[in-house]
Amino acid sequence: MISNKGWHLLMLNVTVKDGERALLTRNGQLVRVLAPGRHRLFDPLHELRAEVLDVVRTEFSADRYAVLKAARPDLAAELFEAVETKADEIAIVSLDGRPVHLMTPWQVRVYWKVATSVEVERIDVSRDVRVGARHLSMIERNRSAVTSETVVENHEAGLLYVEGRLVERLMPGRHAFWTVGRKIEVKRLDLRPQAVEITAQEMLTKDRIALRVTLTAFRRVVDPERTVATVPDVDAWLYRLVQFAIREAVAGRTLDEVLSAKAALDAELRDYVRARVAESGVEVTELGVKDVILPGEIRELVNKVVEAERVAKANLIRRQEETAATRSLLNTARLMEENPLLLRLKELESLERLVEKVGRIDLHAANGEGLDALLTRLVRLKAPESA
Repeated sequence: MISNKGWHLLMLNVTVKDGERALLTRNGQLVRVLAPGRHRLFDPLHELRAEVLDVVRTEFSADRYAVLKAARPDLAAELFEAVETKADEIAIVSLDGRPVHLMTPWQVRVYWKVATSVEVERIDVSRDVRVGARHLSMIERNRSAVTSETVVENHEAGLLYVEGRLVERLMPGRHAFWTVGRKIEVKRLDLRPQAVEITAQEMLTKDRIALRVTLTAFRRVVDPERTVATVPDVDAWLYRLVQFAIREAVAGRTLDEVLSAKAALDAELRDYVRARVAESGVEVTELGVKDVILPGEIRELVNKVVEAERVAKANLIRRQEETAATRSLLNTARLMEENPLLLRLKELESLERLVEKVGRIDLHAANGEGLDALLTRLVRLKAPESA
């Protein structure tokens, strides 16, 4: 008779909790799968092994699944959901309605399905390069190298290239594309007016004077497809083009012409540049000279010339004013000569001004002739006529 302790040594006790399964093997071969509960198995030779596994939203080894499927295909189909992707195929695996895994081409993954609802959505990426909004939301947290995403702003133009070929122009917004087995590139161009500063460069005028000129150009892209096809770098290309234009324009002018005819120089530069950018999809709205920088000694000479011109002009104005003043005095003298009363009024006006500046004046009439004689003889322009 075997005691309780002896029976215990001959038995294998296995406890499986909810959300678990136990793989029972005998000498390495699968016997069966144990459901949740307490199991007492007769094992006198200790040949049984029980491997307890979590089955809630978990994966199972693909290699072990292949062995199990070969030995017990019925059991494998009952317990597991195997997902295998092909070329140009993407699979989104949802566990209990929640997207969890994004599978790329040529992948195999095995999931327990005894306690979890497993749903698989397969996508053939060879048909459409775009990632739909629904699929994009499903893989948001599991973004991988199989997708490419870009956002085109309202002031931009987005050009979609697949394998180096222009496919379409993208509207403003969010765009995502499958990159499986293909090269995806989105080129974005700013359609707003842009300022391009052309820095100073030294050049010679027609009269062999060295100077440097800085310019500012405003450009905007009006045809993105043509611009990308013809110009690799818009700003660098425009920069060089303006440099050539200003060199040619300055070389045909003297220093005085460059400094005095800025408006004509700007117009010539705009015409030159616009004629050459017309076929590139770029429009140059404004182009003009901002600064003309002269060498130190030339700048001093120009300043002296300008100063001399200003002094000469000031002297001319002063001479004109003196001439006008002299002419006015001559006219006044002629009026006084022809009108004694006007002369008398001028005498009284001079006397009034004199009185305002003197605190006290003592007047003495000669020969007792009185104040009237004094006022009459105070100012005389002509000698009295002899009797």
